[in-house]
Amino acid sequence: MGRHYYSEKDEADSLKSISVYFLNQNKYFETNSHPKVISWSCNGEKTASIATEYEIDEYNNYLRFIYAQTDNNTGEKKDFDYKVKLTTTPCYYGGLRYWFICPLTTNGIPCNKRVGVLYKKGDYFGCRHCYDLTYRSKNENRRFRYNPAFNIIDYDQKIQELETKNKRRFYAGKLTKTSQKIIKLRKKISNLSHLIQ
Repeated sequence: MGRHYYSEKDEADSLKSISVYFLNQNKYFETNSHPKVISWSCNGEKTASIATEYEIDEYNNYLRFIYAQTDNNTGEKKDFDYKVKLTTTPCYYGGLRYWFICPLTTNGIPCNKRVGVLYKKGDYFGCRHCYDLTYRSKNENRRFRYNPAFNIIDYDQKIQELETKNKRRFYAGKLTKTSQKIIKLRKKISNLSHLIQ
């Protein structure tokens, strides 16, 4: 699930997700529409799919999720069929923006957060707050920030880029700004080098 040594949280990017933006762009919210299928694929091969149906009753809008999955441990097949409530907010230039109301319950308390994306970590789709998810970019930033080796590699790449652009080392008897940047980056590398020895 994309775990790293610096974070115990699962990454949202590695999970199946459904976004209201995608659904709206692909006209999933048209009234009286037939069930539509969302599919996920890896290397061109379909790995999973879910049927969705937009429903409206007297009080609420819903998106109905219908799918089956097989338990990896027991081999038991489970069928799922449940509704996720939708809400809308007006857009600045007209029209409506759709939102999911997270259907999950934690410790007997319904989440009911208004979110744009639902993720499937367990049996059901839910928001990233309920599943305590992080994003890959956050983990990469954290890994980069706290791992001296990543900083050294990045500084070294920057030095190489600057050296290819640097036409003069000195101008009017003084170091050019690019040369000064290169010297600063080399100092940073030497300061970090002892941390990984």
